[in-house]
Amino acid sequence: MTVQQEISTLIVDDQADIRLLLRVLIDAADEGLVVVGEAASGLEALESIDAQQPLVVVLDEMMPNMSGTETATRVRESRPSQILILCTAYLDDAVIARARAVGMDGWLDKQEIAQLPDLIRSVVAQRN
Repeated sequence: MTVQQEISTLIVDDQADIRLLLRVLIDAADEGLVVVGEAASGLEALESIDAQQPLVVVLDEMMPNMSGTETATRVRESRPSQILILCTAYLDDAVIARARAVGMDGWLDKQEIAQLPDLIRSVVAQRN
């Protein structure tokens, strides 16, 4: 059996309860998934991402000052190969189009939040 790569994840959401829920979900999924940090805003994520070096960044779309897709655009400028996943309560065709346009690797409606660990593993596997 091969040893799995650790999949380090940064959670970016302006709601503390959602960050906690995502952390618990990812930690409970185990199997190599680990949360290395949280950010309450896009700006906070941009300021901390280099120190945390996450393999995956999970972004909420609807955040004050800077949306998830705007944050993803800024992340791509300095980290072009960063894996980015959008996890939002408002996932419609327009949001998916914006996510695709900025090169996000995956997206998930928060109603399907239980699927996040599998989506993270799937996106990472596609990159390897």
